[in-house]
Amino acid sequence: MNDGKATEQKDGIELEFDLDEPPQKVWRAISIPEFRESWLPKNALADPEPAAITPGKEVRYSLRDDAPPFLESTVTFTIVPNATGGTRLRIIHELTDARLDRTAKAAANSNSPPLMLAA
Repeated sequence: MNDGKATEQKDGIELEFDLDEPPQKVWRAISIPEFRESWLPKNALADPEPAAITPGKEVRYSLRDDAPPFLESTVTFTIVPNATGGTRLRIIHELTDARLDRTAKAAANSNSPPLMLAA
């Protein structure tokens, strides 16, 4: 396995790794609950079933923080064979909580003069 690379996005992070293991083995590790739970525990999942799945290629899980404010996110695992017979694993973790959209649109300060009330 190489060190991989990370790319930070506005609402998440993207990681990419080249693994020595074949795609079938990596697919089992990310899609079979008994294997997945050793590194992605089911209590981190909002739902134990995948949110989306393309067998052998991609699986997406919904996550929920275990502490307030219990933000929701998704993590997507994509696998493709690499040139050496191993696997390129791409992991994208994105914040998807609807509450973040509402707060992002509301300005904390409009820079308008304060509202004066009549006495």
